Amino acid sequence: MSAIFKEHESDRKVQVKWWTSRVAIYAALVTWAIICLFPIFWTLTTSFKLAPDVMRGNMIPWWDFTPKWKGWESLGLSPRLIGEISTVREEFLKRFWNSAIVAVSASLLAVILGSLAAYGLSRFNYRFGFMRNSDISFFFLSQMILPPVVLALPFLVLYKSLDLLDSRVGLILLYTLMVLPIVIWIMRDQFQGIPVELEEAALVDGLGIWGAFVQIVLPIALPGMVAAFILSLVLCWNEYFFAALLTSTDAKTLPVMVASQTGSQGINWWSMAALSSAAILPLVVVAIFLEKYIIKGMAAGAVK
Repeated sequence: MSAIFKEHESDRKVQVKWWTSRVAIYAALVTWAIICLFPIFWTLTTSFKLAPDVMRGNMIPWWDFTPKWKGWESLGLSPRLIGEISTVREEFLKRFWNSAIVAVSASLLAVILGSLAAYGLSRFNYRFGFMRNSDISFFFLSQMILPPVVLALPFLVLYKSLDLLDSRVGLILLYTLMVLPIVIWIMRDQFQGIPVELEEAALVDGLGIWGAFVQIVLPIALPGMVAAFILSLVLCWNEYFFAALLTSTDAKTLPVMVASQTGSQGINWWSMAALSSAAILPLVVVAIFLEKYIIKGMAAGAVK
């Protein structure tokens, strides 16, 4: 009986190989996670450093340096100044709301328009000269190839003639145009993965085309729409070039404010780090909040 249950040499080799591969995979994942999270760690810790700590490259709080609120005090967001009137804090909140309104509005508009365009490209056949559906989809995506500096002068002249300089509406329209190709590309693949038979069955049951789209297709495509929204939100929130070019006072966004943290004695790294930390936090919160909606949308699609 002991010979029957004795572990064979080949089985031990398989187990050793399995554990070795697992350890290697998790070690690579942990290393990559550290590499990805290190810039956030550096930014957050720098916001609590003094100038000598920044110059010496001290990294570990309470080990290399004692955290101070200098970076957050420069924004009026430290515990000591939070209850007092601060013009810098008012300026920060103004830029924050500009970024939030512009990024959320542009992302929502891009997801709505992009989803409609992607649904049409996935369900109907179009012909525009020599271009077919696949060519039209690639044309949309090819607009991302153009560097922003090429479009700087045309948009500057156009926005000046339309009186859209230094306005949120101007940034919303431009950011929508900027992220629309990505949304179309993502949602086209999403809609192509949904069987047409589901819509045909809905039409037989008495739903119209719009009814089938809203009640059948959209719940299944919700995870893709949320993913497209998050990607668009990140791109719009972090956009700097056009925000710096087309705004001056009223519609300036957070990236422009972060880049302006320079003085006569150099860059105020602690202020820039505090601003960057405050700008990163909303995106982290949005990603955590919308994660459950992605799972909910996938479950709803499976039930449908």
